[in-house]
Amino acid sequence: MNTAIIVAAGSGERFRSEIPKQFLELNGKSVIAHTIERIGAAPSVDSIILVLSEDRISGFEDQKAAFSKLAAIVAGGRSRAESVLHGLNAVPADCEIVAVHDGARPLVSVDEIERIIEKARETGAACLVGAVTDTIKSIRGDEIAATLDRNKLRRALTPQAFKTDVLKRAFEVAELNETITDDSYLVEKLGHPVAFVEGNASNIKITDRRDMLLAEALMRRSDFPE
Repeated sequence: MNTAIIVAAGSGERFRSEIPKQFLELNGKSVIAHTIERIGAAPSVDSIILVLSEDRISGFEDQKAAFSKLAAIVAGGRSRAESVLHGLNAVPADCEIVAVHDGARPLVSVDEIERIIEKARETGAACLVGAVTDTIKSIRGDEIAATLDRNKLRRALTPQAFKTDVLKRAFEVAELNETITDDSYLVEKLGHPVAFVEGNASNIKITDRRDMLLAEALMRRSDFPE
């Protein structure tokens, strides 16, 4: 059995909205509804654990029946890492692979999900990544220190997938704090190698209103990846 944890417990402060971004409407339904549908459409995903802020759980319970693979809704923690841990604690005992996905990435493709789960099955840990297209500079004080080789750089995307025992061991030894923004970092700190899978440029994370406009435009394209 494979389980996906969708982390959607954030308050959306950077979005500057009273309603967290994952609950805003995108092409006729909420961002989080699109995300759950995308993850649920992947044949390799058997169940989904949704992590929400505690004050949002009761309002979402009546929608649970609309998503056939949604097995449980759990309350998030004080940080993203704690929220993932709460989701991890709720996965079934016979879960082989756990995939962790950001609730604010509603444009993930089934192909990406399938490939990352398969890679995790082969290697134990896998991170979906995106190419870096800008020229990247490192800085020192108020000066440019160096230009980095972008061919050796990748952006971390989600889902990231792991054998369940690997991710649990990573959390057992980790010191959780707000600086931990992805799960492969914890597995890297464990000393376990993390493979990567190239993702799709359309798999954007919605962080501001421009991203909502871009997501709407991408969804209208006839060649949008399913």
